[in-house]
Amino acid sequence: MSSTTTTFHDLKADLPGGKSYEFDQLKGKVVLIVNVASQCGFTPQYKGLQALYDKYKDRGFVILGFPCNQFGGQEPGDDANIASFCQLNHGVSFPLMKKSDVNGDNTNPVHKWLKNEKAGLLGLTRIKWNFEKFLIDKNGNVVNRWASTTTPEAISAEVEKLLVEDPKL
Repeated sequence: MSSTTTTFHDLKADLPGGKSYEFDQLKGKVVLIVNVASQCGFTPQYKGLQALYDKYKDRGFVILGFPCNQFGGQEPGDDANIASFCQLNHGVSFPLMKKSDVNGDNTNPVHKWLKNEKAGLLGLTRIKWNFEKFLIDKNGNVVNRWASTTTPEAISAEVEKLLVEDPKL
């Protein structure tokens, strides 16, 4: 399947332990994808992400965290360490994928697709740092991309708007 015909719902990501998270289960849901790290200045955003998830998860909102060690070595642990850290320190209950790359030759397929769909500032596609965020609507379209400095609280209104919009409109 060529990248031009791949849709968001065709994608899948590796979960810790060797299983796959199939994105076809996300049809009709609003999704926020974030590359995360445990030892970053933005790590406190985990609390905001969890609060956003708690606020909207019963209305069809999902957050997928993609741990990545490509920015300053700020995610050195293995998948078990990462999950434990996130649960104990930030109460994270949204799904965390297997640690992977978001830039370079070994970029995970999800971030390859996301960057192709929505370039960042000045048309650059590469992820600049931890906690960059992509928002996907119920139909699997990337509707926004935010830099690390944008807090989860700052995007709450946009999530809310997508959750109430009728996808048929």
